[in-house]
Amino acid sequence: MDGLAFGPPQIVVLLLAVQRLAELRVANRNTRRLLAQGGREVGRAHYPLFIVLHSAWLAALFFLIPADAPVVWPLVALLVLLQVGRYWVIHTLGPYWTTRIITLPQAPLIQGGPFRWIRHPNYCVVVAEIAAVPLAFGAWRLALAFSFANALLLAYRIRVEEAALAPRRDVVPQA
Repeated sequence: MDGLAFGPPQIVVLLLAVQRLAELRVANRNTRRLLAQGGREVGRAHYPLFIVLHSAWLAALFFLIPADAPVVWPLVALLVLLQVGRYWVIHTLGPYWTTRIITLPQAPLIQGGPFRWIRHPNYCVVVAEIAAVPLAFGAWRLALAFSFANALLLAYRIRVEEAALAPRRDVVPQA
């Protein structure tokens, strides 16, 4: 092998990695602020599993999908729409958006944006991304394997998050 070949799959993965790193900066800033305001973190023990899963997903996409893999353009278009959904969630949550489960007891739950229709729109975006990115380059086995692993982890996380947020479901927003 003369070296790593770069093609559309690798470019997409690099863009996603840069995006995720930028999002982590915002999430970490919001986490620190929420904790300083009296928020408490729930489910800390499983958080590293998400880091491992998403890092492994990006690495698998980067190294296992050939640079010359055919591009399924409708799925690439879906990825663009998913990024719009991702930023809609982040914008809607504003200072409450974080990659961890942080609950601020006195704060009402966000009811606007995509949360009007879906309880966990952020997870819907992630589920779709984990499948769509590899499928956009014909890597259905990667899509299946990582979707399965993500489903297991998300099932647990959603239970933890729902339990943490349950006491806040009755908090009324202040005018």
